[in-house]
Amino acid sequence: MTQTQTERSRTFSWTDPKEHAKLFVERSGLDVLRAMAAGEVPPPPIFQLIDGNRLQVEPGSVTVTLDPQEFHYNPIGTVHGGIISTLLDTAAACSVQSTLAAGIGYTSMDLNVKFLRPVTVDTGLITCTGAVLQQGRRTALAEARLTDARNRLLAHATSTCLLFDLPTP
Repeated sequence: MTQTQTERSRTFSWTDPKEHAKLFVERSGLDVLRAMAAGEVPPPPIFQLIDGNRLQVEPGSVTVTLDPQEFHYNPIGTVHGGIISTLLDTAAACSVQSTLAAGIGYTSMDLNVKFLRPVTVDTGLITCTGAVLQQGRRTALAEARLTDARNRLLAHATSTCLLFDLPTP
């Protein structure tokens, strides 16, 4: 798959992130993520910014996909590590979110990433799957794996998330 772009411009829009925050106070993380996957709730701004294209949700596991584009590139012509890290962080942290009750939130405390292969537009669709490894009352540990269509591992990450009560809007 080769991508040729004759016009290099991009425009996107997003929804008010405060609307997302309200949902997590009222509904479980799994319910809200499943509503996003079904298109009933718009994705968060970051997913729209990177042009993510699919969300699959199971309790304790979230998968996101992305078609690498030129606008994801760093100066040497590969997908920027920040885009890859964003995918890994999203899959790992949303996996944690999928286990949380209404009114409970999280934030990433750390993200340890290992980049294993370069990603370009020629890589084609990439898939990032996160899974919760361990969860306590105040922290959760998750991992995420980024693979290509041939199931080759492109990058891997572990993440620790801090769990907390969400403020009432």
